[in-house]
Amino acid sequence: MDHDEISWQDVLFEGVEVLITAAAHGVSGLMVRLAGRSGEGVCPSCGRASARVHDRYERHLQDLPLAGHAVRILLSVRRFVCAGPACSQRTFAEQISGLPSPYARCTDRLGELLDRVALALAGRAGSRMATALGLTAGRMGLLNRVRAMPDPLYDTPRVLGVDDFATRRGVRYATVITDGETHQVIDVLPGREAGPLADWLTAHPGVEVICRDRAGAYAEGSRLGAPEAVQVADRFHLWQGLGRAVEKTVGAHRSCLQEPAPAPIPADGTEPAVAADPTGPRAERKRAAHAQVHELIAQGHSLRAIARHLGWGRKTVMRYAHAARWQDMIVGMPLRPSKLDPYKPYLQRRWSQGCTNAIALHREITGQGYPDGYASVRDYLAAFRRKAGTPAPAPPSVRRVTGWLTRHPTTLSEEEHQYLKSILARCPELEAAHQHIRDFGEILTCRLGALLPDWIDAVVRDGLPGLTGYARSMNSDFDAVTAGLTLSWSSGGTEGAVNRIKKVKRQLYGRAEFELLRKLILLQ
Repeated sequence: MDHDEISWQDVLFEGVEVLITAAAHGVSGLMVRLAGRSGEGVCPSCGRASARVHDRYERHLQDLPLAGHAVRILLSVRRFVCAGPACSQRTFAEQISGLPSPYARCTDRLGELLDRVALALAGRAGSRMATALGLTAGRMGLLNRVRAMPDPLYDTPRVLGVDDFATRRGVRYATVITDGETHQVIDVLPGREAGPLADWLTAHPGVEVICRDRAGAYAEGSRLGAPEAVQVADRFHLWQGLGRAVEKTVGAHRSCLQEPAPAPIPADGTEPAVAADPTGPRAERKRAAHAQVHELIAQGHSLRAIARHLGWGRKTVMRYAHAARWQDMIVGMPLRPSKLDPYKPYLQRRWSQGCTNAIALHREITGQGYPDGYASVRDYLAAFRRKAGTPAPAPPSVRRVTGWLTRHPTTLSEEEHQYLKSILARCPELEAAHQHIRDFGEILTCRLGALLPDWIDAVVRDGLPGLTGYARSMNSDFDAVTAGLTLSWSSGGTEGAVNRIKKVKRQLYGRAEFELLRKLILLQ
């Protein structure tokens, strides 16, 4: 880049002679010429000082921008002849401490900034951010910076967390190891087999507690690499496994999820009775509103005044006032007598006999003295058509019922409570499974691991599909499961680390090999 020299000034800056060149006529850029002022150099091999200059050359360095302008440094470097006769290195270049590293094309402070950008944004995104900051950095250059960084050093933790994550889902996996106390990522191992974990534990003795999921490979690797360590099965994975087992149990009793079909319309002409006390949130609102309106009427207020006081419409207040019972406000119950009431038994009987034509039925009751029009007959028969043509409501899905059974009761809505209550009333097996789930939840939350054998025996005794197999599987990993239900350690920090790894994977998905991904995970 060509620059027009405007002024030169000698400045002493950390033992370096600085010559500043400014860009003129709209050229955005600063050129800084630096030359070492020390008379001697020190050989890096033998450590002897030498004042004999062999030659000079220039290094072109990029520096941090200044006031939005790019800064380039032309560093004049001298090459000395080593004074040691036995030294194998005949010449060496002088090094200016704190400015550039050997072979670097930027200053150390710019290198630190680019390292931070590379760690935060990786290749392409980091290159775009560097351009926005007025720097020049390619995506591969940033990734190479990450590769050159040393691994962070950690002491062997007392409590270890082990879990797996997918580098390519369903194809390749890796193992992440974290400190169970600080939740920091310690190392990342290729694959999720027992061998790499056992080798790592053998090379890092001193681990006392290992928190893991119930994978057999991690159990075997922990046993081989750290036989004295206490293995703790994670409580989250225990509850997750219970949920899968409950889903199998509910699926085996899928027929119990279907609500019983509604009672058919009697053929003798009598209208089916309507429940006297409807339940649910809507019924409660109707009950409260009806009581409020009638209380204000009893106090002597007019309907117009009640409507103004409650902020309701006058017709709404009138309907509540004319309803003798709050149940009459539920849709489907008559609010007041109708001209069609004397003819309803006849219409019901004719409907049950197969006559469903509203025009023909209106003509028949008109001949019997019905004084009103066709619309009332049509609207009355519409309810019969809906009951006849609408299929029974679909039962809740197996997964949905599993969620009702495994969630905390306080998180269920009133409608979900009612659904679950009706299902359990129809199916004794699901009622027993529900009790076992509640018991296991109490063991898990209250850390009552000593009660686990009794719980396993009770589940096996009931012989519930899915749940029985899950209970028996705990015997193969009994010590770790009991420790997980007793001790306070868990894999929560490791799960958080896996969640953060997903962000790093999105930055490099399909582009980075395992070593680069591992380096970014460790340095994040």
